[in-house]
Amino acid sequence: MSALNLRLPDSVHRHIREIAQQDGVSINLFITSAVSEKISALTTEDYIANRAKHARKGAFGKVLDRVPKREPLPGDEL
Repeated sequence: MSALNLRLPDSVHRHIREIAQQDGVSINLFITSAVSEKISALTTEDYIANRAKHARKGAFGKVLDRVPKREPLPGDEL
């Protein structure tokens, strides 16, 4: 495990402290979770972009053609 000194504006620190307290977690755990979520979002975006590079244009239509034709559920209509 590594230690990191981080300078935050007082207002950001106050918000972090309040939210962490509401969630019943430490500030350290809150910041660790927030950074982990950001890393996950960025790496997922990269993964999807790489997968998209290998996509075949007609394949998506073939997948959609296999979806059964049904009426939408109430509330899902266009």
